[in-house]
Amino acid sequence: MSERHARHRDNDRSDPGHAVVVGASMAGLCAARALADTFDEVTVLDRDRPPDGPVPRGGVPQGRHIHVLLPAGALALESLLPGLHEDLVAAGARTVPTERVRACLNGHRLAPAHTGASEVAASRPLVEERVRAHVLDHPSIELREGVEVRGLETDDARRRVVGVRIRERADDPAHEATLTSDLVVDCSGRRSPTPGWLEELGYAAPPLEQLDVDVRYATRHYRLPSDVLGGDRHLLVGPTADGAVGGVLMAIEGDRWVVTLFGMCDTRPPLDPEGFEAFAAHLPVGDLADALHAGEPLDEPTGFRFPADRRHRYERLDAFPAGLLVAGDAVCSFNPIYGQGMSVAALEAVTLRRLLSERGVPDAARWFAEISPTLDTAWDLATTADLALDCVEGPRSLRTRVLNAYAARLHAAAAHDPHLSTTFQRVMGLLDPPTQLVRPGSLVRVLRGTLRRQATRRAAHTDSACGT
Repeated sequence: MSERHARHRDNDRSDPGHAVVVGASMAGLCAARALADTFDEVTVLDRDRPPDGPVPRGGVPQGRHIHVLLPAGALALESLLPGLHEDLVAAGARTVPTERVRACLNGHRLAPAHTGASEVAASRPLVEERVRAHVLDHPSIELREGVEVRGLETDDARRRVVGVRIRERADDPAHEATLTSDLVVDCSGRRSPTPGWLEELGYAAPPLEQLDVDVRYATRHYRLPSDVLGGDRHLLVGPTADGAVGGVLMAIEGDRWVVTLFGMCDTRPPLDPEGFEAFAAHLPVGDLADALHAGEPLDEPTGFRFPADRRHRYERLDAFPAGLLVAGDAVCSFNPIYGQGMSVAALEAVTLRRLLSERGVPDAARWFAEISPTLDTAWDLATTADLALDCVEGPRSLRTRVLNAYAARLHAAAAHDPHLSTTFQRVMGLLDPPTQLVRPGSLVRVLRGTLRRQATRRAAHTDSACGT
C-alpha cells in the first residue's frame, strides 16, 4: 500500500477495505471511482502503461475511431466525477445539444430533436485521459501499470474470492504474486477471463448470447468549415434494411472532425483515400459526402473490426463466488455504431455506487439483477436494429419483426414530426425507456405520419396518371 493510501486509511476510516479493479478501461475507471466512496483502498490493475496525454493506447483498438458520450452517459459521468464536463470543454470537447445532432435513419433525415439534453463530442483518448486524471486524483485510488492478472485467489471452499494472482510484465514469466482484496471487479473487456476462471473453480460459465454483425470501420480526420452542416455538430447516416452501410461525422477537439464509415456483414469500407470518399458518396443520404467535399483530410484512413454483439448472462447463474463482480464489456458489448459502450459503463458505475451506499457490497445476484435493466435497454436497442438488416443472420421473433416494421414507419414520420423525433432521440440517448416509443401518443403520431405519406403517394400517382 502506498504511503498516500496508508495516511488516508488511518485518518479517515476505522474499518478499511481493499477493492481490486481488473482493467483501466472506461468501465474500470468509473467502477474504481464508485468503489472509492466505500473502500479505503482501490487498486486498478492494467496490462498497458497509459500514454502521456490524450493519445490512443494499445489496449483500446477502437480508440482512434469515433466515440460519443450519449446524454445519459454524460450525466452519469458528471455525477461520478463532478467538474469533468467543464474540464473536457476546456480541453476542446464539444457540448452538442440534441437539436444539433443530425440523424438520417432508414433514408430519412429526422426533424431536430429538442430534448433539453446534450452529448459530449470528443475523441476517445481525450475522454479517457481526463476521466483517468479525475479518478486518480482521489486519494484512495491507485493505478498499477504493466500488470497481468493471471487468476483468482479463493478461500479453501472456493466460495469467496480473496484476491488475484498477478505478474508484473517486466518480471520472469513464471513469477506470480498474490494481491489480496475484499472485492474484485472484472472490467477487463470483451476478452474477460472470468468465464474460464469460474469453470476452473468448479462453477458454471454464464450462458453467452451472440449476434454476428461483422462491423468494419474506416476512420479519418478532417478540417472542415465551421458551417459545413449548417451549425449541426454531429451527423449520423444509418444503414437501411437492404444496405448495411453508414457513417458518422462529428466535431471534436483540436478544430477537427472525425469521420467513421462502417459496413456490416461482408461490406468493408476502403482504407485508401480515394476509396474512402467514394464509399461515403454511396451512403443512403448524401449529407456526409457533401461535407467531405468541403474539407481537408488530416490523415490516412485507419480500420477496425467488431465481430459480434456479445452478452454473458451472469444473471442466470445459480451459483457465483462472493467477492467478485463483473462490469462493462466483460458482461455485455454492443455494436459500436450505436455509441452505447462508454455511457453504459458510466451508468453501471452509478448503480454500483448506489448499491454500496445502501447496503454495502452487493452479492453477485443483486449486482447482475440491478444492472440488467440498463443492459436490457441497450442490448435490445442494438440487436433489434441489427436484425432489421437483411444481411444479419439471427433469430427474428414476431416481436422483433413487428418492432422493426414499426421503427421504419417511425423514422419516416419523425422526419416531419419534431415531437416524435425528440421522443426517439431521448430513447436512443438512454434517457427514457423504449416503451416511450409505443405509448399511445407515439403510436398515433406514427399512424398519422404513415397516412400522410400514403395520401401524398396517391396524389402523386393520380397526377402522373393524368399527365400533369
